Amino acid sequence: MKKLLFIVVSLLTMIALFACNKDSEYKQIQQDMANMNHNDSSKEKQQVAVQTDWNFKQSPQTNTTNQLTITIKDNKGKPISEFEVNHEKKMHLIVASKDLSKYQHIHPTYKGKGVFTVPVTFTQGGSFQLIADFVPKGQSDTVQMHTVSVKGNTPAPVSLTPDKTLVKTANGNQVSLEIDSQLKANQETMLNFHFEDAQNKQPIQDLQPYLGAVGHVVILNQDATKYLHVHPMDERVKGSNAMFHTTFPSPGIYKIWGEFQRSNKVFIVPFVVEVSK
Repeated sequence: MKKLLFIVVSLLTMIALFACNKDSEYKQIQQDMANMNHNDSSKEKQQVAVQTDWNFKQSPQTNTTNQLTITIKDNKGKPISEFEVNHEKKMHLIVASKDLSKYQHIHPTYKGKGVFTVPVTFTQGGSFQLIADFVPKGQSDTVQMHTVSVKGNTPAPVSLTPDKTLVKTANGNQVSLEIDSQLKANQETMLNFHFEDAQNKQPIQDLQPYLGAVGHVVILNQDATKYLHVHPMDERVKGSNAMFHTTFPSPGIYKIWGEFQRSNKVFIVPFVVEVSK
């Protein structure tokens, strides 16, 4: 009788331990998948130990071509020679006026030995933020920023005010930005862009890939010091919705630029939102 009781107790203990282990493994798998999905869809870029030299051939000015050279070096001053191709390009360069009223997303040409070059045209004078986004081979995504003063006619800064309605029209496309929850800092948020033809109001189903995805979203805070480059949850969709998963790093006012392509034309839709604590 005692022997039978010992066997029963042992079996029950083994079953309980197996169930606990399976539950722990399941929770860990869930956590790993959540982290993977978040990291794949959106992340604030992390800087690694690099040095960046920014050089214009001449002092930048308005309404002319300004040749910019960007040189990437490691923390010992040695040029970094190899870069990963990230969404079809080795470098993405964001050019934004400090008041965020002017915006460009351009792509420097890699010349080798850490040197990138690109022509930049400024339509107004004043302070501009340059943001280089690249991936040195074997390292993580890297962002470097540089502020430049442009000579020429400088209008008064445009006040950045949150949009009352999140609907914009560009190139005959009506785009609505739908947000799945109240915008709060450090809280995961889904940004859903919905597309309709501006004339007939029919859902758009023929978006074209742009830089290897259905679209891209760039986000800057009000003083252009916090930067997010967000990629879609599903890069292959063609409409009528494109979803982007992101986390705003701090409260404040942010400007969002959605970049998409249809009928072989890239169109950009800007939105201004306020993020609470």
